[in-house]
Amino acid sequence: MANSSIATVDLSPFFIDGNEDGKKAAMEVISRACSEYGFFQIVNHGIPNDLILRAFELSKKFFSCPVEEKLKFGPELGAPVPAGYNNLDGNKEYLLICAPGTSFNVLPTNPLEFQRTLEELFICYAKTGQLVEGIINDCLGLPRNILKANNNDRRGDILFAFDYPPAETEAVEFGTPEHQDISCFTFVCQYDVAGLEVRKDGVWIGLNPTEGALVVNVGDVIQVIQAPLVTFISSYTRLMYLLMLNVYDPKNYFQVLSNNKFKSAFHRVVRPKGKHRYSSVFFYNLHGDKWVEPLPQFTSEIGKLPKYRGFLHKDYLELRLRQRIQPPLTPEERIRVTHYAIPS
Repeated sequence: MANSSIATVDLSPFFIDGNEDGKKAAMEVISRACSEYGFFQIVNHGIPNDLILRAFELSKKFFSCPVEEKLKFGPELGAPVPAGYNNLDGNKEYLLICAPGTSFNVLPTNPLEFQRTLEELFICYAKTGQLVEGIINDCLGLPRNILKANNNDRRGDILFAFDYPPAETEAVEFGTPEHQDISCFTFVCQYDVAGLEVRKDGVWIGLNPTEGALVVNVGDVIQVIQAPLVTFISSYTRLMYLLMLNVYDPKNYFQVLSNNKFKSAFHRVVRPKGKHRYSSVFFYNLHGDKWVEPLPQFTSEIGKLPKYRGFLHKDYLELRLRQRIQPPLTPEERIRVTHYAIPS
């Protein structure tokens, strides 16, 4: 595993009228990063650093509480999404936070200011997602704000606060195995302990924490076709949640929409030796049951053949979840997005 850094992009030009040169330079870096491996890092993104640090300090205090205390803030019985405190197989503890105002949100009251801080952080992450969505839209040369216009309901976004306990052996232990994300975008903020790794050209690259920076992963889903929104927190949203926690070896929808112009990297989390690893992860999600296919800007309009046939996003998620319940006998039987690939 190599220690390295990924492209870092200063987003400050996007908060100032003018400075077109700064915006152009940032977009060039993002386009190159997405074309190569789908990860980049952003600074001056609009989320106050003191808010990020306060959320981490409060997370540490909460996760250090006795288990009995933390379990008081577990998911409500029958909730469509298990918002609140969860412990997954001993590999990590986490808080799952839905949009502020969600009826089944379970937010800790110990420390007292934790709830307010998490809700404020959620709102800031969502605003950053809208900014990055617009930048990616322009990087792809799509009509202005087309992605935003078709994905403007933020009620299904999800924020995680993670605590990865120290590794118990000298062997490499994974807090989260190799996977790709199902969201439109994922934002990862590491505290002071590394562990996030991305695979590029067959080599795992460790990403060291940088104060105030967010790692951005262009995920599996980008909405581009207008369709009616499904009912909030429907079975569709539950599918999204289940697959976000357990995703293995999918290709991504972003590759489908861009006809393989942009890529998405595999990544994983390694449990640290001798230290807890804290991170916050925000999933900027797709909403609604949408038709997914390569956009004409990357096919017919430039004389290219589509590399994928169209499909309903929900149908693919249901196939994936079915295989989670009844795993295939061989790796070759796994349903991936390549299931929809058109033979060349």
